[in-house]
Amino acid sequence: MSDFLGKDIFKLGFGLMRLPTNADGSIDIPQVCEMADHFIAAGGTYFDTAYVYGSGASEAAFKAAVADRYPRDAYTICTKLCAWQQCHDEASAKQQFYTSLERTGAGYFDFYLLHALQYNNYKKFDEYHIWDFVAELKAKGLVRHYGFSFHADPALLEELLTAHPEIDFVQLQINYADWDNPGVSSRKNWEICKAHGKPVVIMEPVKGGVLADPIPGVKAAFDRANNGLSYASWAVRYAASLDNVMVVLSGMSSLAQMDDNLSYMKNFKPLTEEEYGVIREAQAALDADQSIACTACHYCVKGCPMNIPIPEIFTVANRQKGSAHFRIVREYGIVTHEKGRASDCIQCGQCESACPQHLPIISLLEKCRELEN
Repeated sequence: MSDFLGKDIFKLGFGLMRLPTNADGSIDIPQVCEMADHFIAAGGTYFDTAYVYGSGASEAAFKAAVADRYPRDAYTICTKLCAWQQCHDEASAKQQFYTSLERTGAGYFDFYLLHALQYNNYKKFDEYHIWDFVAELKAKGLVRHYGFSFHADPALLEELLTAHPEIDFVQLQINYADWDNPGVSSRKNWEICKAHGKPVVIMEPVKGGVLADPIPGVKAAFDRANNGLSYASWAVRYAASLDNVMVVLSGMSSLAQMDDNLSYMKNFKPLTEEEYGVIREAQAALDADQSIACTACHYCVKGCPMNIPIPEIFTVANRQKGSAHFRIVREYGIVTHEKGRASDCIQCGQCESACPQHLPIISLLEKCRELEN
């Protein structure tokens, strides 16, 4: 996979999860065609979709906009098998591959992922023998490289990479807002992939669009830099500047978004030290914009009879501004895995007596219960 880490690789990938739609909710195929044309003309090759995106509409849109209009060597395509959704047994899970092959018209997949592994679903891939299945597909030439996309903590990532050293790459959620967010663990998961020698594809560099229109404090940090680039550009370039990164996906929903991304990624240059300083200002603004002024000293946790990870729950609560609800629930699930949840609090008061900030932890945990569903 070292050839995918070359300095001359086009680092922007076209994510096909949030494609433009018509008034009736159908995908705007003419606009997707135009977006694909601009992308390929600029040097882009990497398209990312999934069996479950739009119940197949995303894969079909790729066929119409790319596979039917360009020679096979003009693009690379990644799609995903979701063993925990839109299937009910081993046969129907494996059928997803063949359905995706037909929908996309690609002939084979350059990249193939086991979709969104996390604690509540990763054992399904073992139960349905999907690891062996995908290895067989690679041996047949139907898949060139395979791996998995991941939404859990470093412990599970370490377990999976140790159990499956044969995989070629990993797709991770990485952005400057989640770099040290315990609900995502961008930094730690990236470091684990580096240690195992697995290249990374980055998803959610703009955190589902939140960092394209960030909170006022973050905007102010970027506005002071006055470089004329969009807020989204800071997030995408931050992700693309990391080493051990193959490509950074952007789920673009319009031609305008495509052209904005291409304006700074066509001739991509990593962030300078001065620009990293601006990113640190933006991160500090995120940290300062806290509705819960927790310093994460963890004194409250040491004597908690319910083993509730209070600071981590508060971090997820603080970072939820503008984020989709399902992402917050997922991040909350990561930090509370095999630990207590906010709703488990028995209001013993141990945490409040230990808190140097004198926070009303019991009432704050009461409010955090809304993160559970």
